[in-house]
Amino acid sequence: MTKKEIVKKISEDIGLTQLKTKDIVQRTLDAIIHTLVSEGRIELRNFGVFEVKRRAPRKARNPRTGDKVYVPSKNVVTFKPGKEMEELVRKMNPEKLPLLEDDPEADVESNGPIEPAAEPRAESPAAADASD
Repeated sequence: MTKKEIVKKISEDIGLTQLKTKDIVQRTLDAIIHTLVSEGRIELRNFGVFEVKRRAPRKARNPRTGDKVYVPSKNVVTFKPGKEMEELVRKMNPEKLPLLEDDPEADVESNGPIEPAAEPRAESPAAADASD
């Protein structure tokens, strides 16, 4: 969903013009950004908490050349969803969501690469009983 779609939905719900609604939505987003920059944290009850944190400097590797590179510290914005959002998202149908990593060789059950089995596993007697 885009900001334009959010504006359209809100304007239809409350009966304001899209122009006025867009202004309200943009001012809300600007206020969130301004608060993060000035105070480093904003808590929106029943939604979540945005917080500015400092990511420590680290050593990394350039994937093209393999050379070690120094990555300086930087500020990042984190978001921790509120309880209500967390619960509603948990109840969503996972089949409607895209996978984070679309790996054609991924095993759907363990979400890792499929390992070729050395030899077929014999089913244990307990597992055979459970499938009946």
